[in-house]
Amino acid sequence: MTAAERSFNTLNMSSVSDLTARARIRDAALARFGADGVAGASVRAVAADAGVSPALVLHHFGSKDGLREACDQYVLDAVRAGGEAGVDALADSLRTATPVRRYLARALLDGTAGATALFTGLVERTEAWLAEGEAQGWVRPTGDVRARAVTYVSWQLAPLLLGDQVGRLLGGDPAETAVAVRGARAGLEMLTGGLFTNDRWLSAFAAVRP
Repeated sequence: MTAAERSFNTLNMSSVSDLTARARIRDAALARFGADGVAGASVRAVAADAGVSPALVLHHFGSKDGLREACDQYVLDAVRAGGEAGVDALADSLRTATPVRRYLARALLDGTAGATALFTGLVERTEAWLAEGEAQGWVRPTGDVRARAVTYVSWQLAPLLLGDQVGRLLGGDPAETAVAVRGARAGLEMLTGGLFTNDRWLSAFAAVRP
């Protein structure tokens, strides 16, 4: 092996290691931020959870805000991947999403500027996803695509934000897979088959002129 090849292999192995450490730190931050909130979690605590030094956290993410931004991006990517997942991959996707759900709930309850940007990103991605579904024929058309996306995202997040109350009546933590799937099935049943047997309420609200 030449010196150049040895150098390349060393750099390549270092890069893989960095990516692994970065992912481990991000996953630890998702869990820690989900439990304590961003304000209540320290870089030192995240580093301890990830089994690395605080200096390595700062090396990869620059600051706690940078770490939060990476978590936000991961959540947005997870939401997009979940919408695109095939039926065979859905169960695995749901099982691995518990930290994402907890992070989302805490971030939105904390009401930070980052949470506002995260919610906006969720709505924008959902709007695009539903528009794609409309074009492909598996989503019904609407006259207000923004309101549809905002309402859809709000429905999805409501069980997390009302966690204690929802959990009390459904018998578990809404961030956990079993309860999340139970709620999702009920919601999708309504969205797919409809809840009302006639357009009485739709007609009533359509007639309202604010």
